Amino acid sequence: MTVQPKATISIAASALPKVAWGEGLSVYDTNGKRYIDGSGGPAVYCLGHGNREVNAAIAAQLDRIAHGYRYTFTSDPLEELTALVAGACGGGLTRMVFVSGGSEAVESALKIALQYHAARGDMTRRRFISRERSWHGNTLGALSISGFRERRAPYEGALIEGGALISPANAYRPPEGVAPEALPAWYAAEFEETILRIGPDSVAAFVFEPVVGAAGGVVPAPPGYAAAMRAVCDRYGVLMIADEVMCGAGRCGTWRALAHDGVEPDILTVAKGLGGGFLPLGATVYHQRVAEPIDRVYGGVLTGHTFTGHTAACAAGVAVQTIMRRERLVERVHDLGPVFMNLLRRELDGIEAVGDLRGRGFFVGVELVADRALKTPFDPAEKLYIRIRNAAFERGLICYPSGGNVDGTAGDTVILAPPYIATEAELEEIAVLFGLSLRSALAEIGAG
Repeated sequence: MTVQPKATISIAASALPKVAWGEGLSVYDTNGKRYIDGSGGPAVYCLGHGNREVNAAIAAQLDRIAHGYRYTFTSDPLEELTALVAGACGGGLTRMVFVSGGSEAVESALKIALQYHAARGDMTRRRFISRERSWHGNTLGALSISGFRERRAPYEGALIEGGALISPANAYRPPEGVAPEALPAWYAAEFEETILRIGPDSVAAFVFEPVVGAAGGVVPAPPGYAAAMRAVCDRYGVLMIADEVMCGAGRCGTWRALAHDGVEPDILTVAKGLGGGFLPLGATVYHQRVAEPIDRVYGGVLTGHTFTGHTAACAAGVAVQTIMRRERLVERVHDLGPVFMNLLRRELDGIEAVGDLRGRGFFVGVELVADRALKTPFDPAEKLYIRIRNAAFERGLICYPSGGNVDGTAGDTVILAPPYIATEAELEEIAVLFGLSLRSALAEIGAG
């Protein structure tokens, strides 16, 4: 028997407008309609659209050579970007592999962790521990460690088995009966119990997003969580992989999102804001202590693809990161983040369906609930998050909706992640349009 998929409220690909051009936070379709990019697409366009300095850097590199294959040549852009990223990361995070995006960065992180343990003779360390309500990418390896039911479902049975998913770290939806101040210890104890159950000599790494993006709707880890998990990792020789593809590269007001928590991972993944969407670019950054046994036994990491370290993509990254540093955009995001949050609070005031408004810097999540006191999600059949997306798009606002954050099926969240160059007037425009769109979407289902 063939099971037909349920009808959903969405915009069919054939009905999507055709993009024409963009500048700053504004994107225009071929009919001339303007949209303000309130989410930086999928939290990627940190400098907005049409930056002439970045475009010129890419064109200049293309005039010289587009791509020097990494096993044949190094290049100025590759070396310059390495220095910029190492400087931004600080500490021992000095080694890196440049890839084509976030999923590939996570895949490389998993492989580097495995290679590190192999170099040390720990061939039993083949398993990964990650979290429910997490999203690490679209490759089979990244999907295997992701706790995002809707995106995993079509691939079940082919995913890599042997790891474990532990609880999401969510102060808004904590484990029953656990007080806020006790959350780090509770989560760390669960993590330790999982390691002992799997076998301490079997676990290669713990993978987590310091601020969960699509799967949770911007969920910062509770204060003290990262340090408590780091201590457990160190106790059992488990590497810590911080997936900062969405939340890193300045998005949260520090270049490394985990820097906010005072914790340094062993391996870091970054993309999106690294190259600002001008060309496909990501990176897997790893600590010198991880590199040492790998270099000694193998001569270097074995991960990589044809376009690893792509010259023109690295040139784009150099231009983006140079502008960010020169214009102090990370500091700007840090300073204006509270302003943006206050604008949203003002525009969403009185909407009972707003259960939680959370985030850091220019990375904000709104969680909608049918009952604020009980935190009850709306009926998933209503597809409220899609209704909000459609209402916003009609008004000329681009936002990032996501569903299933509560249990994999129920839950509606919306992410707002404007470019770092957003003015206070543009932040206000985003907040006002979002408030109007949310009220309109809630009215469609008779809620408020």
